Amino acid sequence: MLEDRLRSHRLVSQCIVVGDQRPFIGALITLDEEALPQWLESKGKPADQTAEQVREDPELKAEIDAAVKDANKAVSQAEAIKKFTILGTDFTEDNGMLTPSLKLKRAVVMKEFGNEVDGLYAR
Repeated sequence: MLEDRLRSHRLVSQCIVVGDQRPFIGALITLDEEALPQWLESKGKPADQTAEQVREDPELKAEIDAAVKDANKAVSQAEAIKKFTILGTDFTEDNGMLTPSLKLKRAVVMKEFGNEVDGLYAR
């Protein structure tokens, strides 16, 4: 449910909520590569930047944070996303993270981005 609500934001391509056996819920979020140039342009930034180049941008983080807060309104405080990381690459069928029917391969994503997940809980 949270993942679906986040994916409805124009800048979010994919999202995976994590938190099993962890003290709180976190999320890995990927950016929509088609929407990103338009957003960058609207903010007066070079539109040719990649997700990897802008994922730490304070304005971008604020925009995604607002989307996370909006998505959290649909769940209880215990189920709400407390921290997130914006990834520099999308989940695609080509990189093995989505099935042909575009379902997330959770185990593959967790293996590939384990360090990012650990980072959510280390800060």
